[in-house]
Amino acid sequence: MTTEIPSDDVTTTIDVTGESCPMPVVRTKQAVDDLAVGDVLEVLATDSGSVSDIDGWAASVDDVALLAQSETTADGRTVYHHYVERVDA
Repeated sequence: MTTEIPSDDVTTTIDVTGESCPMPVVRTKQAVDDLAVGDVLEVLATDSGSVSDIDGWAASVDDVALLAQSETTADGRTVYHHYVERVDA
């Protein structure tokens, strides 16, 4: 996984921890729809499948760029961080 994006670059963060497929992608799409071009969304998820799911979704749409994915572990729980940017289609 790649490194995290600086927090100053993040416009909005959504927390989908505890939710399983397909909800991380569904909630990510809903949040991206509310972003302006150039805004960066950070998605926090605990579903390991979200790594490939969000990557695949971002690759399939014209107005989203996946900037980075990373993971952190705290209290025995892995949290996956996804950073997507709304781009001009």
